Amino acid sequence: MSRSAHPAGPRHADVLPEGHYTAPPTDLNVLDEKVWARTVTRNEDGAVSVGGIEVTRLAEEFGTPAYFLDEDDFRARCRAWSDAFGKDADVFYAGKAFLSRAVVRWLKEEGLNLDVCSGGELTTALDAGMPAERIAFHGNNKSEEEIERAVRVGVGRIVLDSFQEIVRVAHIAQRQGKRQRVQIRVTVGVEAHTHEFIATAHEDQKFGIALAGGQAAEAVRRALRLDGLELIGIHSHIGSQIFDMAGFEVSARRVVQLLAEVRDEHGIELPEIDLGGGLGIAYTSDDDPREPHDIAKALSEIVTRECEAANLRTPRISVEPGRAIVGPTAFTLYEVGTIKPLEGLRTYVSVDGGMSDNIRTALYDAEYSVALVSRTSDAEPMLTRVVGKHCESGDIVVKDAFLPADLAPGDLIAVPATGAYCRSMASNYNHALRPPVVAVKDGEARVIVRRETEEDLLRLDVG
Repeated sequence: MSRSAHPAGPRHADVLPEGHYTAPPTDLNVLDEKVWARTVTRNEDGAVSVGGIEVTRLAEEFGTPAYFLDEDDFRARCRAWSDAFGKDADVFYAGKAFLSRAVVRWLKEEGLNLDVCSGGELTTALDAGMPAERIAFHGNNKSEEEIERAVRVGVGRIVLDSFQEIVRVAHIAQRQGKRQRVQIRVTVGVEAHTHEFIATAHEDQKFGIALAGGQAAEAVRRALRLDGLELIGIHSHIGSQIFDMAGFEVSARRVVQLLAEVRDEHGIELPEIDLGGGLGIAYTSDDDPREPHDIAKALSEIVTRECEAANLRTPRISVEPGRAIVGPTAFTLYEVGTIKPLEGLRTYVSVDGGMSDNIRTALYDAEYSVALVSRTSDAEPMLTRVVGKHCESGDIVVKDAFLPADLAPGDLIAVPATGAYCRSMASNYNHALRPPVVAVKDGEARVIVRRETEEDLLRLDVG
């Protein structure tokens, strides 16, 4: 295989009108542990391994593109969140980040609860043995069928997202002779410092019931009047990929103010508040996520302080990490195909996947890291844009990153921190086959979500 350099690619990012990097890294062979799963290492022969298995072997056995998930890392992060919040709080894994039956079993074994937001996610959770009472059901437009099933199986809570849903859930619960535990999702007027498409707590969006204008207070009144509902608390979620706790402080203050209003008007103190998820992870070396213990301490102090000021008992806190657990535990492995240098700009590196397996760069302008993982290289760094094979100019996996100038077709490169929202948002665009998810642990690898086949595509095409 040829390892010849591609001379047209620039060597410094200052030639770019845009881009994340300002200078190439000093050593392209060094893996920044901040963005990789915990068992990922580079071996003496230069190849990267995860869970004790080299990526070259994984590629031979499972093909590319493929997601490889470090099971030990996933379980360790579950335990870290559980230990951080302790027995007096609840940790719900946000299944929308990535869900499979194997993941549900891991969550159950590690003592976490599960947040679902569709009938399909609920089906997966129940089929894998998650007790219904440890499931929370979210969603801004739950169907009657979804609500009926959630009530029938006895989910631990349904998060109410609208005035219509308050009535709908109450009536369904009454028909079944049940009293359903619920929370009301409120929008608290806090817009997290994040991409506008994933900021969810400001009023001009589809989620929740606004605090502004007394709407949330009215939702509480209606829920308390309905026999089919047991209102247990208030829910708030302020966005995604958040590093700064300031938004949570403002959100908690406003939620506690609502709890105080409920006490003053109705003579009851709601026992729970859910502060949602959205805690960020490291996608690049510039990201600096907080550890679960730091997050738990900060949130507990915020809620306790606000409740003491309002003369309220401190409610039980719930949080919903999804990305923060699964995101760092996986990477996507690609094979390099076409390499196209553009004089004075960058070198385009095409891989055998793209926006069908990671839509986040196109959708959110997300940033990722990338590394050559099948070998080491002493070649100069060249500025690259890693792109997919789809018929879209926006089919970009990594916008700007440095890779060795001797990169060649057939090399394996990997994009870390793809455990969240990559497989779960994957598509069949251009009739691409969605990649498998392979769990790796202690020198063994097993498929937990198999690769799609052409037969799968044709099976749904009944024309």
